[in-house]
Amino acid sequence: MNTQSTLRLAGRTGTPRHRAQGFTATEMVVALAIAAILATLAVPAFNGIIASQRAQVCASDLYVALAKARSNAVARNNTVTLQAIAGNWQNGWQILDVNNNVLDSHAAETAVTIAPQAAVTYTASGRLPAGTAAPVFAISTTSGSTHNYQCVSVTLTGRPYMKAAQTC
Repeated sequence: MNTQSTLRLAGRTGTPRHRAQGFTATEMVVALAIAAILATLAVPAFNGIIASQRAQVCASDLYVALAKARSNAVARNNTVTLQAIAGNWQNGWQILDVNNNVLDSHAAETAVTIAPQAAVTYTASGRLPAGTAAPVFAISTTSGSTHNYQCVSVTLTGRPYMKAAQTC
């Protein structure tokens, strides 16, 4: 017996129905609800990663600024200073030549703390002036109860370097 005659015997006419493939609306809503719950649980974990990246980006930017200031001092054969804008590193920093002309400036990252507030001066040889203590910049961000630190230090020879640390 073929399908057509079976349908006529059962009191039905036409071609047999095939089950539609895909998801039902109910299945889709349940899947979206589960995805929303998982996303809600995962978001706080990303806040810590974002805060850590902010500290690392700020440290990298400060490292580049120190290297650029040192390079400018050697290239100009004169004193060059890297200092905070308006006396606060959270405002950003600028590189100044011996006549206080701005050679370069950089806006600071948001939600990042930079300490201490001292400027860094390079001599014409690219070194720190005699008798100067080697500066250490502590860059920190906070995410919940977690503190993220990056340290940018300058050796007495003028070379900057970075390291991740719990404290600087």
